[in-house]
Amino acid sequence: MVRARSGRVTSRLAAALAAAVLASAGILAAGTAPAAAAPPAAHTPTAHTSAVPGHAVTGYWQNFDNGATVQKLRDVNDAYDIIAVAFADATDRPGAVTFNLDPAVGYASVDDFKADIKAKQAAGRSVVLSVGGEKGAVSVNDGASAQNFADSVNGLMDEYGFDGVDIDLENGLSATYMTQALRAVHAAHSGVVVTMAPQTIDMQSPQTEYFKTALGIKDFLTAVNMQYYNSGSMNGCDGNVYAQGTVDFLTSLACIQLTGGLDPSQVGLGVPASPRAAGGGYVDPSVVNAALDCLTRGTSCGSFTPSTTYPGLRGAMTWSTNWDAAGGDAFANQVGAHVHSLP
Repeated sequence: MVRARSGRVTSRLAAALAAAVLASAGILAAGTAPAAAAPPAAHTPTAHTSAVPGHAVTGYWQNFDNGATVQKLRDVNDAYDIIAVAFADATDRPGAVTFNLDPAVGYASVDDFKADIKAKQAAGRSVVLSVGGEKGAVSVNDGASAQNFADSVNGLMDEYGFDGVDIDLENGLSATYMTQALRAVHAAHSGVVVTMAPQTIDMQSPQTEYFKTALGIKDFLTAVNMQYYNSGSMNGCDGNVYAQGTVDFLTSLACIQLTGGLDPSQVGLGVPASPRAAGGGYVDPSVVNAALDCLTRGTSCGSFTPSTTYPGLRGAMTWSTNWDAAGGDAFANQVGAHVHSLP
């Protein structure tokens, strides 16, 4: 996800194009089981356990002002079932994160922010803390940093009442240690909501670190909302190359995850809420809805048609609720309504 007003094209585009040839329609087995996690630090878990609907809409809420509409959590459109608070901050302990409420969003106090979290939860929504983003500097690459990550996330869930965590690390991650960290979070909070927002290059094959992480926590993973933008052209599951910003790009790349081991309920389509929200890859809400229909119903497809339908597909995600609000909530109103009407 991007903090800059104009967005950015990923610096790994060249690598993406080179690696695209590795993608195929083949189904690969999940990676080797991760190392066992150390016991989580003792604490009192939060009482709230969120129930994410079968078809869900995820939106990132900006804890900063970059030219999009500044919102409090209470202002986020009710179409969003999962609200990812962007972003956690790194600390001086490797792997550990914290959260600093930005005064720019207008809260009088941290307690007011916590009250908004509770209000959203009372209305049936989940609020998770996103780790990463374009400028995220969190690194979980050994056992100690994995434990630091888990301990800090567990502590923030208890302190703020977050329902879980979103992984949006855009500078690489270790499947072994991120899986270990997330399993330690799950051990402390069995109802944790875990979402992920990898870039397209990170999900081209079940052998990539992001994909292996998703498969390594498949038993409690909520959704992978891949970023179908800031990408350039990529291979689809049929081996053909598709350009971003098209219905075929959305459906053929989702197919890689759907045939590579993830359950349909764990796959969502991540798109920018407006042209200003990303460097490239924006699609009109009607294109997102066509892709959803293609994947779930076998209708409204482009040149690529999946070999089967996936009526249990989780839904869609957008960066961000703030950019959506700046555009009159077009994503929430159009895509949100469509997701909630899926079979």
